[in-house]
Amino acid sequence: MSQERTQAYAAKAAGAGADRQTRESGSRPALISKVFSAEKLLLVRMMESLGNPPLDLVLWDGQEIASLGKPALARVLIRDRGALLKLIANPELGFGEMYTAERIEVQGNLVDCLETIYRALPRTEQGRIGQKLLAPFNASLRNTLPRARRNIHHHYDIGNDFYRLWLDRDMVYTCAYFPDPAMGLEQAQAAKLDYVCRKLRLAPGETVIETGCGWGALALHMARHYGATVKAYNISKEQIAYARERARAEGLDAQVQFIEDDYRNADGEFDAFVSVGMLEHVGVDQYQILGALIDRCLKHTGRGLIHSIGRDHPSPITPWIERNIFPGACPPSLSQMMQIFEPFGFSVLDVENLRLHYAKTLEHWLARYEANAERVAQMFDPGFARAWRLYLPGSLPAFRSGDMQLFQVSFTRSGQNRIPWTRQYLYSS
Repeated sequence: MSQERTQAYAAKAAGAGADRQTRESGSRPALISKVFSAEKLLLVRMMESLGNPPLDLVLWDGQEIASLGKPALARVLIRDRGALLKLIANPELGFGEMYTAERIEVQGNLVDCLETIYRALPRTEQGRIGQKLLAPFNASLRNTLPRARRNIHHHYDIGNDFYRLWLDRDMVYTCAYFPDPAMGLEQAQAAKLDYVCRKLRLAPGETVIETGCGWGALALHMARHYGATVKAYNISKEQIAYARERARAEGLDAQVQFIEDDYRNADGEFDAFVSVGMLEHVGVDQYQILGALIDRCLKHTGRGLIHSIGRDHPSPITPWIERNIFPGACPPSLSQMMQIFEPFGFSVLDVENLRLHYAKTLEHWLARYEANAERVAQMFDPGFARAWRLYLPGSLPAFRSGDMQLFQVSFTRSGQNRIPWTRQYLYSS
């Protein structure tokens, strides 16, 4: 960082302090020589490494580091020296930890604040120090069967009542599909379920294997509206119990079998394979195992679809999210996803990126969550509620800015000629 830029920050901080002293005492500003501490200098340099986003930083002693050049979108309050040191040491982990602990506060629009930062971050691994340091550690945490069950339990078995507060009525916890951006969440999630079925070209009487079935909405939709017989796997106890009860209540339990087991133990032969929102939890080291499962379960004329959050390039998930929200998660790049298909002779038919659809989905989830934030704090504790009030607003700008993607990949066996001639089938309901 240039000496002139550092001096500009120091002058702004000193000026802000003098102006505040004038306001408080009513006297004219005094010529005060301020010591720009090593801690504050590091913070200035961190802001410059982010491209000087339009944020004002306010320290525990009242000193400010003001936005340079542009009006500030928000003010970030750092309440103690320890919070500052954690933020400087590892911004991608420290900000979330300190925000959850109420040692960092954001005054202003949190979504806009985070989107500004995401757009300023490097688009490759180069320069992202925290992710570089943690990458070998994250890669070593293989999603073995016991670890996968613990990870899923951490996120999905925290209570159906919690998710019911902010998901749609069918409890679909994946990206919706908005043919019309003005659609409501319920309509868009129903449209997504139908869109997936059209991509699979399901016909009455066909058999489907689904891995990672959530609360069962897609499996039930395939049975009810397309006449399919579905075998659905999941290791979340609460989700499976909910899905089984719903299948019984809707008279579909003869067509849909919900199995509480790991996808790696699946068996049988099927016309179609589908996975929506599970690949993020599989782990890249397990992709060839997943590919082998698909290979042994699909008929000669079989086809499949994988729907997953993804990245433009291989990169570990944000450390704070991995530690607190989605342990063991790793959204893949398209090159990583090909490790599922290439070793087993699968041909990719179609790749679609629904990134902005996920941003729109998160807008709906966030609005519903905010409306129920007090109930969440009562159900769990204020720290839990605050963590999710950061996770959802943090996910929304990640998709808006292009830091995260949402891939739908359709595939079939190599050499299979019973494939659509055009894409018209995708848009005909």
